[in-house]
Amino acid sequence: MSSELDALLKENRLFPPSEEFMENSNIQKWMERYGIQNYDELINRALEDREWFWDEFARELEWFQPYQDVLKWDPPHAKWFSRGKFNITHNALDRHVKTWRKNKVAYIWEGELGEVKKLTYHDLYRKVNQMANALRSLGVKKGDRVSIYLPMILELPIAMLACAKIGAVHSVVFSGFWAKAFQERANDAQVKIAITVDGFYRRGKVIPLKENVDKVLDEIPSLEKLIVVKHAKCSVEMKNGRDLWWDEIIQTQERECPTEIMDSEDPLFILYTSGTTGKPKGVVHVHGGYAVGIYTTLKLIFDLKDEDIWWCAADIGWVTGHSYIVYAPLILGATSVMYEGAPDYPEPDRLWQMIEDYGVTVFYTAPTTIRMFMKYGEKWPQKHDLTSLRLLGSVGEPINPEAWVWYHKHIGNRQCPVMDTWWQTETGMQLITPLPISPLKPGSTVKPFPTVEADVVDDNGESIREGGGHLVIKTPWPAMFRTLYKDPERYVDAYWSKFPGLYLSGDVARIDQDGYFWIQGREDDVLNVAGHRISTAEVESAIVSYDAVAEAAVVGKPDPVKGEEICSYVILKEGFKPSPRLKHLLRQHVREEIGPVASPAYIGFVGDLPKTRSGKIMRRVIKAKVKGDDVGDITTLANPEAVDELDNAL
Repeated sequence: MSSELDALLKENRLFPPSEEFMENSNIQKWMERYGIQNYDELINRALEDREWFWDEFARELEWFQPYQDVLKWDPPHAKWFSRGKFNITHNALDRHVKTWRKNKVAYIWEGELGEVKKLTYHDLYRKVNQMANALRSLGVKKGDRVSIYLPMILELPIAMLACAKIGAVHSVVFSGFWAKAFQERANDAQVKIAITVDGFYRRGKVIPLKENVDKVLDEIPSLEKLIVVKHAKCSVEMKNGRDLWWDEIIQTQERECPTEIMDSEDPLFILYTSGTTGKPKGVVHVHGGYAVGIYTTLKLIFDLKDEDIWWCAADIGWVTGHSYIVYAPLILGATSVMYEGAPDYPEPDRLWQMIEDYGVTVFYTAPTTIRMFMKYGEKWPQKHDLTSLRLLGSVGEPINPEAWVWYHKHIGNRQCPVMDTWWQTETGMQLITPLPISPLKPGSTVKPFPTVEADVVDDNGESIREGGGHLVIKTPWPAMFRTLYKDPERYVDAYWSKFPGLYLSGDVARIDQDGYFWIQGREDDVLNVAGHRISTAEVESAIVSYDAVAEAAVVGKPDPVKGEEICSYVILKEGFKPSPRLKHLLRQHVREEIGPVASPAYIGFVGDLPKTRSGKIMRRVIKAKVKGDDVGDITTLANPEAVDELDNAL
């Protein structure tokens, strides 16, 4: 960075796990097998011999042909488990139906309207085979791309697993995106087949996805067939010769299907992530290393055991859902909960009701969701018995300490460690994270996962220990993406060229005196106030630590003297009302928490903030409003009405 990022927020609370929790954890038992005494020794030994570490876990999976090398690393290109023959669906399903897990529940699915379905591993295996056979009958071959544009219904993981089984490359598009985004991604991937749904439920309304898709299908020249799932039972037009009903095409298919034997490095999926140029980047993940990485992290970080009920409350349209709703839990043989609808519909206790109903033991969600529930207050979780929970997790963006503590206290009953994980679409798996044996600091992602060497560097690539800088990864990891689809030059330029041999994450972080990592947000979410470089995440965190505040978004407002002044939009908890006095108290609070330089010059109270359908705050839109610029495309917003509210708030 041109100058180090000021580190203003201090957090000294420590939450060590209980002795009983540590002793019973998967990681502790694994360490004992190898005579490893403690957390630090584990980290050091894994760094010294990362191939030994990953070889041990890769051997727990089934390979059609053993790999010859654990790793071939020619920066920035890695090959993991090279010359090994593998298929991720074989490891997620085929091998389980030969064991007692055949009749274990793989998914408990709940629709927004309350319908419940349960699929055992054998049920799932047969449904995946039928869809795999149907795709083959439509001419889908190894390497062909299939676009999947489905909401959170069981057909989504079935479609993904079916593609992987026959060696096709799936490209899932988040169902909350508009059809134009689907078209753009389908064209880039040159898809042969697309899979969508008649409609799905969101806050009690039917979203007519097929009707929306129809508007763009003529603009996708590579598309041959569209498969449509009947879900909401809404009326749709079916184009003769192109459109096919899911239930009709699988009806005549066999329930057994030969699994394609893949090379470890063969592509598994393309997942598009937004790029700075506006053109989405097609991140490519492969069968072998990806499977080993996500399997190992879920087993060790979230400590999943056979009796657990796992709920990753993300959307499969994002990488979190790919890795930790579909592939890793199934490879582990776990039981997962899936939910179709909005987390606070029809009441703000929907998730807590489901945790009670299904006896969820391990729960993984996003800071935005946690802060939304903070706004509603602890009365909602208090209505439910959440004592089945033993471990919590956070993912998606930095979690501010007060949200961490609220989550730990009101959802985890002060008993559940919180695994605050840092990773990205590109990394495929969790990279900087606590383990069940780690002492925890609210708001910190703790330390890199074993074998992962992370650092914080300045603009010259030199390590820094005071203030924040560029977060980089110095060592390869199995689930790393291999390239950007049809754009290998951009892969190198965007991630590996600034500091050759180091992966540039695009995030800002700092490391404290104990070696704990604190993620401070994206590099473009940095304020420059009178020569001080301040993370927006730190200011937001300070504001949210005030009792009356549920959520806050901070951006910079151009100022001729200071460069920027801090502009904050604030959502209050229920029971609190905006007032000039509250603005004054908030400014004072921030001054006391992190210093006068971070005190907001502008505070506006709003009922909501512009958010994507996955719950992330669209700071780009807020910045544009503050600067008086055009807000641009807001089709991915879940609540476009929140944009207009910004005008009158300051």
